[in-house]
Amino acid sequence: MKYRVQPTAQVDESAEIGEGSSVWELAQIREGARLGQACVIGRGAYVGTGVRIGDNVKIQNYALVYEPAELGDGVFIGPAVVLTNDHNPRSVAPDGTQKRGGDWEAVGVRVEEGASLGARSVCVAPVRIGRWAMVAAGAVVTKDVPDFALVVGVPARRIGWVGHSGVRLVEREDAPGTWECPRTGAAYEEKDGVLTAR
Repeated sequence: MKYRVQPTAQVDESAEIGEGSSVWELAQIREGARLGQACVIGRGAYVGTGVRIGDNVKIQNYALVYEPAELGDGVFIGPAVVLTNDHNPRSVAPDGTQKRGGDWEAVGVRVEEGASLGARSVCVAPVRIGRWAMVAAGAVVTKDVPDFALVVGVPARRIGWVGHSGVRLVEREDAPGTWECPRTGAAYEEKDGVLTAR
């Protein structure tokens, strides 16, 4: 076996676990889920049926990743994060009968490469979290988040930009629309509300 699963974890035999990955205590990986290489699934985390996870992804303790979520390479899912999958959740149908698996249509959250979701944040599907974006702890995301955006609050709103290192970018005074990472010096350009690396 080229990956590690703790004895108290539940991993369905149809799930695919990439080389070098670790699944910790009480985690549950459902049917048909696919984890890439070198992933870490924390204690008590849940990965739903058919969820697709890239390489080098960290899903921290007690996070809930419901199907049909898709996580790109290098994504960070903080403790107790929830990725929902039902835009109009109900336990019962209008006639009062209990809803079952086929009585609703699952919608997913897509988290792109390098993005990070802070502790206890919630993404209300369907939404896309852009590449290298940062969702603050406790935020509730109800609409798509642009690449490199820093979003906070309920509902989440953009308050700035972050670079590849996760540090908030600073706009250069001598070059409006040009942003710089104070940690790495990397430069980014903003045009029409879109940030790109230079």
